[in-house]
Amino acid sequence: MSAVTDPVRVLVVDDHRAFRSGVCALLRTDPGVLVCGEAASGEEAVAAVRAHHPDVVLLDLTMPGMGGVAAAERIVEASPHARVLVLSMADDDHSVLAALRAGARGYLLKGSGRAQILRAVRAVAAGEAALGPSVAARLGAFLAPTPPPVDPFPELTARESDVLALLAQNLTNPQIAARMGIGDKTVRNHVSAIFGKLGVADRAGAAELVRLRGGQAPSSPGESSGAR
Repeated sequence: MSAVTDPVRVLVVDDHRAFRSGVCALLRTDPGVLVCGEAASGEEAVAAVRAHHPDVVLLDLTMPGMGGVAAAERIVEASPHARVLVLSMADDDHSVLAALRAGARGYLLKGSGRAQILRAVRAVAAGEAALGPSVAARLGAFLAPTPPPVDPFPELTARESDVLALLAQNLTNPQIAARMGIGDKTVRNHVSAIFGKLGVADRAGAAELVRLRGGQAPSSPGESSGAR
């Protein structure tokens, strides 16, 4: 004979009474879930967690007074046994990440189906994470590694790339020398090397190549090669 399992105790927190009642009614359709209390604000939620000792706090984010993120932080800090499951309209990166950083174990969007909500409640109660499909996709995209930047001028040395960037801003050789703290002759040598490596005849050609490869375009027509 299998052991009797205690129902999952859920506290429902939402400032919209009709929506809160609907969620409570949905949860009560599962005999393995017990709605142990309700709250209409973050402050009420913190107090209700202390009073009712829920396993799961089904929490909205946008509420008057203390918002859901602040309430989640308080609940997790004061009552680590209570797992926070967000049920919110907000699906932007800031809201999702703020809730998870505050200690929420799950994040669903309002409009999720009965089966999805009940499954998430049970998963969070068991110590697992529960994310709605769109939230999981958004989080996955946010956490995806950023590809390293592509060097538009791999044929140039780092110093030559710096000179080219300033040249493309229409700076003269003396201005480049002053900006970089090097001599005029050194700048002329770098400019000559840049022209040779890039296969351009003058400063205007180099600046145009910067523009075409995705760099910064000069703000005014470039100087002629005689400026070297």
